[in-house]
Amino acid sequence: MPNLLRRPQANRGLCHSITPAQAGWSYVGFSLYQLKAGERISEQTGDREVILVMVEGKAAIKTSNQDWGTLGERMSVWEKTPPHALYVPNAETWEATAESDCVIAVCSAPGHGSHKAQRLGPDGISLDTRGKGSNTRYIHNIAMEERDVADNLLVTEVFTPNGNWSSYPSHRHDEDNYPEITYLEETYYFRIAPKDGFGIQRVYTEDDSLNETMTVRDHDVVLVPKGHHPCAAPYGFDMYYLNVMAGPLRKWRFKPDPSVKWILDRDG
Repeated sequence: MPNLLRRPQANRGLCHSITPAQAGWSYVGFSLYQLKAGERISEQTGDREVILVMVEGKAAIKTSNQDWGTLGERMSVWEKTPPHALYVPNAETWEATAESDCVIAVCSAPGHGSHKAQRLGPDGISLDTRGKGSNTRYIHNIAMEERDVADNLLVTEVFTPNGNWSSYPSHRHDEDNYPEITYLEETYYFRIAPKDGFGIQRVYTEDDSLNETMTVRDHDVVLVPKGHHPCAAPYGFDMYYLNVMAGPLRKWRFKPDPSVKWILDRDG
């Protein structure tokens, strides 16, 4: 099993570059850039579709056939405002020039050319509440299945208040057996406030053939190839994460861990 916890490889420029081959799976890719104002990056999508998420800051973005102007508004994820995001299909080029210090997430999966380049946010994205009590968190659904905006990609971001659990009750989506469950690989990109704090994520299967519990810090990424994957924000440290999912079917169907299913049955 590849290393599931990925620390940033740098604190400027290309900080994460996770390909399917490096992850040991077939669909999800994730990269992250931290840029200073004036810096420029450019990539070709090749046979993959991409969703660019302006995690923080502003950048002027162009694709092969269009100038999208300035994307980005929030200067900190902790403003909790909807993010600016852009879908770029396969067989295109995109470039971004930072207009302020910024953080750009590059979410990718195999593309089939079924969708055109388009803005995905902030319009059309609202802050929704999920869970109850110490399981409460707040969601920006950037590109989940109810938005027909991508071939394979599912992207969402989550704010978990300190002291709360998230991606809980524990659930898995590691079988291709729709409509009961779908196979979706997944990455978590974390931010923690204050930034010297930490969170916890566990990735495990019901037979314990995979059972990893990891300390996650600001800008870490966790890979979820299979199994259940709850996380927790200790008292005093708020948690943000950006989820990228993809698989053979662009639908999110999961099964809960039998040991916690009663919580779903009770809380709905």
